Amino acid sequence: MSEGNVRMERDTLGPVAVPADHWWGAQTQRSLENFAIGTERMPEEIIRSFALLKKAAALANRDLGKLDGRRCALIAAACDEILEHQWDGEFPLKVWQTGSGTQSNMNVNEVISHLCARMDPETAVHPNDHVNMSQSSNDTFPTAMHVAAVCALEERVLPALARLTGTLRRLEGENGDVIKIGRTHLQDAVPLRFSQEISGWRAMAEAAEAYIAASLPPLRQLALGGTAVGTGLNCPAGFAERSAALLTELTGHEFITAPNKFHALTSKDGVVFSHGALKALAADLMKMANDVRWLASGPRCGLGEITIPENEPGSSIMPGKVNPTQCEAVTMIAVQVMGNDAAVGVAASQGNFELNVFMPVIAYNFLQSARLLADGMESFRRNCLEGLRADREKMAEYLQRSLMLVTCLTPRIGYEKAGQAARTAHLRGITLREAVLQEGFLTAEEYEQIVDPEKMV
Repeated sequence: MSEGNVRMERDTLGPVAVPADHWWGAQTQRSLENFAIGTERMPEEIIRSFALLKKAAALANRDLGKLDGRRCALIAAACDEILEHQWDGEFPLKVWQTGSGTQSNMNVNEVISHLCARMDPETAVHPNDHVNMSQSSNDTFPTAMHVAAVCALEERVLPALARLTGTLRRLEGENGDVIKIGRTHLQDAVPLRFSQEISGWRAMAEAAEAYIAASLPPLRQLALGGTAVGTGLNCPAGFAERSAALLTELTGHEFITAPNKFHALTSKDGVVFSHGALKALAADLMKMANDVRWLASGPRCGLGEITIPENEPGSSIMPGKVNPTQCEAVTMIAVQVMGNDAAVGVAASQGNFELNVFMPVIAYNFLQSARLLADGMESFRRNCLEGLRADREKMAEYLQRSLMLVTCLTPRIGYEKAGQAARTAHLRGITLREAVLQEGFLTAEEYEQIVDPEKMV
């Protein structure tokens, strides 16, 4: 890089050449050069949360008499520009950096400082002395992670889940009169209503919503105010409470200061618990999507009990083939989320003494899971479930052919005779009714009176 394309910045280790057309500083540049690892950049949600907390911190410091009004206004204005996505290209750092996220904290501090200088060259706004006032990377990064997590869950995951639940509730209501054969162990079982089968899916979604909601209170607790090790060194009294109240006001989501900052800095158990709820959702979505693609298998040589939208050609070699692609996307997302859960759990277990130093990878995996689940549920709902239809004729055909209707005969003829009738029907390739009559267990009139699928559901 030629001298004309750089400017010289300084930090405690000395001068650093920084690209002249960017607004970051020395510590950001050092991180770029020292951690050229992978392609995964710090999530946009973390940068947004940092901008929110820097604005809240500046306002709190002003309210507590630590920061003058002019510098506070400049910092707030710079944060607003970041939140408006005017400077997305100024946050290039990789996830694979220091485990406390210090370099991303300083990246935000440096960009804000330079944006302040751009607005008002006469007022010095230092990245550490002013933008990072009353803070440490050790309490800002976990704060940003919790803010990002709450926003992701309440703004994206829970609304998408509610829409999915609504679609399932509609399908449940539309299929109350459809009786089909049930299956356990991939084998024929007793009948049920299709609406009852769908109600299982709907209840899964509702349960997942409850689990996620139950995981939110720990995430609302913020580490901000603990500074380096939890003692709150260099932080004025009232800062933690004031900044949490301001973040609530700025985001529209409820936040409080963590009652024990030592816990807030060193433990990530709240994130582990919440991601566990996301894993539970992923597990249910895996089951739901697999049910849908099995029930839709065919069109002539599978189960074919339902039809789903034909969104795109399914094969490059077999003309006319259409595949359950939305189901496959959801199941891949579920696998990714389950893998992310393992990463989050292991990372959360690896803190030492007063600080967890695996926070960037925790944040990356949590936010990826939230993003994928929200997008995946919306795509699955809109492009698959909304167009799901029962093939009533096929369901009726399977119902009449099933041997497990014999179950309702057990109270009348006993388990042994019922089993014998089912086996006779299977081996001779005849209907259950024919087998029962041939064995002389019941008369035709008695059989018709007992074997009524409507009574079995």
